[in-house]
Amino acid sequence: MTAHLLLGVRPYGEDATDILIVDDKIAAIGADAAAQAPKDVVRHDLAGKIALPGLVDMHTHLREPGFEGSETVYTGTRAAAVGGYTAVFAMANTEPVADNAGVVEQVQRLGEEAGFVDVHPVGAVSEGLKGEHLSEMGAMAASKANVRVFSDDGKCVSDPVLMRRALEYVKAFDGVIAQHSQDPRLTEGAQMHEGVLSAELGLRGWPAVAEESIIARDVLLADHVGSRLHVCHVSTAGSVELIRAAKARGIQVTAEVTPHHLYLTDEKACTYSPIFKVNPPLRTQADVDAVRDALADGTIDVVGTDHAPHPLEDKDCEWQAGAFGMTGLETALPIIIETMVNTGKMTWREVARAMSAGPAQIGQLTDQGQPLEVGSYANVTVVDPEVRRVVKGAEQYTRSLNTPYEGEELPGQVVATFLKGRATVLDGAPVEK
Repeated sequence: MTAHLLLGVRPYGEDATDILIVDDKIAAIGADAAAQAPKDVVRHDLAGKIALPGLVDMHTHLREPGFEGSETVYTGTRAAAVGGYTAVFAMANTEPVADNAGVVEQVQRLGEEAGFVDVHPVGAVSEGLKGEHLSEMGAMAASKANVRVFSDDGKCVSDPVLMRRALEYVKAFDGVIAQHSQDPRLTEGAQMHEGVLSAELGLRGWPAVAEESIIARDVLLADHVGSRLHVCHVSTAGSVELIRAAKARGIQVTAEVTPHHLYLTDEKACTYSPIFKVNPPLRTQADVDAVRDALADGTIDVVGTDHAPHPLEDKDCEWQAGAFGMTGLETALPIIIETMVNTGKMTWREVARAMSAGPAQIGQLTDQGQPLEVGSYANVTVVDPEVRRVVKGAEQYTRSLNTPYEGEELPGQVVATFLKGRATVLDGAPVEK
């Protein structure tokens, strides 16, 4: 038997109490938790720190197999644990592509061997992410990986017939299609958000309508076939209104926003540093305000990091040659504290909804996202919200250095993470399995 006693934590930022973890479950909460603890319990003095259910990321790129120079399952999940995560969904754009049972089972096994978080592979919608033929979704769903989320993320399922067939197919096992909403013809050669600034900088624009037109089409398709649609990385005010209207009609659509779209704007392109180059691109302040409000009111359901590590040479170059993507697993919670908690837009319980319970529900996880109560799986994240730290990419646990927050002072540090009762992070540092 293993047991941990968390002393003085504040569940959801509320009154201080003690939490007793025995094996993989929460055994007691309250003043008598210490009295119920076995003699060999490991005590952790966490007075005043905030306890949350373990975070769940619906949108992580672990890069393995095929791109281990950017990230591996080991390094990516280690970074996730340090960021407070106990589960991640690993996107399918690996090499080979995760479009069959063999690859998704390999990714899941690598996650189990690393031991930092539960890894749930996302299956590709189309073979090879080519957008021509459906992948082996049924086989992936029936595999040991039990895949329920499918996405060609990085590419849009732009063919409406293929998208319809995919939505129809996943109904058989209550799966969900997570769409990267980007009309490929409207974004050929696009480098940043299309607007006044892109014209001034001489960079080809990525118009908001390229995202919004795909979302509009897909919610209609989801309504037509009665299936579940998840919209990845919502970035525009127009997209928010489309999703809000679809939900009002009872369409089964959920949506995510990334930390960087809640915090950064297209003004960062003025640096010409490709560290700020991302897909979808950073938008205007009006768009940032809209997605913040949508996350607060529940129109946007979850926060997904879209953690996208790249080797140095893909970012240390001119803007046009730079790769799209940013790291985010270790800075997601600090950005949410800065933009949503410290501004009064969200309570800690609402943070738990958007970063734990919501992603677990969409991804059909029964052992993650549970509330902090007796009998729940002991997936627990403990954060010190008062600490402010300067972000240094070289000191992060991800393999790549492409953080857009380099040199910025952000609030919050995860001091401990527990995965089903086992400490994966203590004193802010990862604990090996």
